[in-house]
Amino acid sequence: MLMIMSFLFKTPLRNLVIISLNAVKRGQGPVVVKTVATALVVMLCSALYNMYKIRRRSLESVAIVDPTEQVLLSNHVLQASLLGFVLFLSLVIDRLHHYIRQLRVLRKSMETAKSQNRSFENNKNINSVENKALKEEIDELRSKVKKLEYEVEALKEAT
Repeated sequence: MLMIMSFLFKTPLRNLVIISLNAVKRGQGPVVVKTVATALVVMLCSALYNMYKIRRRSLESVAIVDPTEQVLLSNHVLQASLLGFVLFLSLVIDRLHHYIRQLRVLRKSMETAKSQNRSFENNKNINSVENKALKEEIDELRSKVKKLEYEVEALKEAT
C-alpha cells in the first residue's frame, strides 16, 4: 500500500520507487516476477482447494463440526485472502508504474511539440514583421519610381 500511495503523490520517494521498478523490469527481473507470481497463484489455488475439501467434509457429516477443522478452515481463509490481496496489489502497482511511464513519455512529446509550435510561431511572427518591412520598402521604391518616371517625362517634354 505504501508503494501505491507513493505513486499517487509527487515526492522524491516516487522517483526512487519508479527507478527501482524500472530496474526490476529489466534483465532477469520479469522472469523472477512471473515465477513468484505463479508460485503465489499456486498457493492461492491450494488454499482454496483445501477450504473446499474441509467444507465438503463438514457438509457430509451432519454432526458437529470438528474444532480442528474450523481452525484449519479459518487459517486457509486468511491465507487465501492474504495471497489474493498481495496478487491484486502487485497488479495495481504494475499498472500504475506502466501508466506513470506512459505519462512521462506523453509529457516529453507534448513539450517537444509545444517547443516546435513556439518556434514555428516565432518564425511566423518574424516573417510577418519582415513582410511588413518589405512591403513598406516596396511602397517607398514604387513611389520613387513614379517620381523618377515623372521627372523623365518632364525632361522629355522639356527637350
